[in-house]
Amino acid sequence: MKTLRKLPAVTYSAIIFAFLYAPIVILIVFSFNSGRSRGRWSGFTLDWYASLFHNREIMSALQNTVVIALLSAAIATVVGTAAAVGIHAMKRRMRNAVMNLTYLPVLNADIVTGVSMLILFAFLHIRLGMASLLLAHVTFNIPYVILSVMPKLKQLSMHSFEAAMDLGAKPLNAFMKAVLPEIMPGVITGFILAFTLSVDDFVISFFTTGNGYNTLSIAIYSMSKRGINPQINALSSLMFLVVLTLLVIVNARSKGDRKI
Repeated sequence: MKTLRKLPAVTYSAIIFAFLYAPIVILIVFSFNSGRSRGRWSGFTLDWYASLFHNREIMSALQNTVVIALLSAAIATVVGTAAAVGIHAMKRRMRNAVMNLTYLPVLNADIVTGVSMLILFAFLHIRLGMASLLLAHVTFNIPYVILSVMPKLKQLSMHSFEAAMDLGAKPLNAFMKAVLPEIMPGVITGFILAFTLSVDDFVISFFTTGNGYNTLSIAIYSMSKRGINPQINALSSLMFLVVLTLLVIVNARSKGDRKI
């Protein structure tokens, strides 16, 4: 009887997940297709994956993407962690107000953020390129780091920090020894999340980068205008697997933190 009651919910969930992930499954399958057709299977091959790594345009975009993602994630993690500690130390009303402001960039549409940052860079006479792209990625990553670190700070007892200070440690040393190890799971989660979002971003990158400096998302968009190259299928499959792996790590760490 219970199985019959659950059947509509299970069926509905299966249909939704099939609708969401069927295109990705087809993309991965046809990345191994020996022909260029997107609707007819011609045979299994790994040639598109091999030729992908000899494509200078894609490799250059991949290098730019990894550099921007690592730098922006590292900077956003440092700034976001420091901001989270400062917000946590505020009084309740001020903390709630600042946290509401922190949620705005997360809820805001990417196109609004991208256009507004483009206008800001033009107003400040900042040339579009790697610097502007890095600043944009750091900016939209910081709120996600703050939201990842704040729950760990709420679980933390500040008595350990005060005890370290009473024993003669300087504030920075007390933070590094007593506070940072306790919130490190949140810091690592924030870094991984920031890296994933940076790799995945297209809209904000499209508005804040300059000519000659492309990320993978922009390179794929440009290549798709000339017709779908099977190398794009291979590249998209690899990107999906990398992002999926990072998200699995983030979720695993989150579940482990909740059990603790």
